[in-house]
Amino acid sequence: MVELLKESGFSDKAIDYYARKVNVGIIKDPSVSFSYTGHCGDTMIIYLKIDSNIIVDAKFEAIGCAGAFSAGSALIEIIKGQNILTAKNITEEDIIEHLHGMPSSKIDCVCLAITTLEKTFKMYTEKNEAQ
Repeated sequence: MVELLKESGFSDKAIDYYARKVNVGIIKDPSVSFSYTGHCGDTMIIYLKIDSNIIVDAKFEAIGCAGAFSAGSALIEIIKGQNILTAKNITEEDIIEHLHGMPSSKIDCVCLAITTLEKTFKMYTEKNEAQ
């Protein structure tokens, strides 16, 4: 599997995140969670625990390829411990840089992670405005 991912253009870091399932899981009683299915058919769910506008814990689940898992793992690594405003400014390029590259055929997976995060924050804002 590792050799196949390397041949496909995945970096060692992306392969490591995929193999170890970094940040994959569920948070019980999250502040917010949101599920989104991208145009490719992959689905990502992001769980955030937020306290005083700081992301104190974050996890994700995915139904998808190695690219979706690598991108999700990287995204969560980047946003953990950040305030919401900083995390809202994370870009696809930030994830690609964090992973030391991503195969061009898997950029949609990075977009899936960013879009899911954006929609999760939108849900969090709507939920808090309603209270």
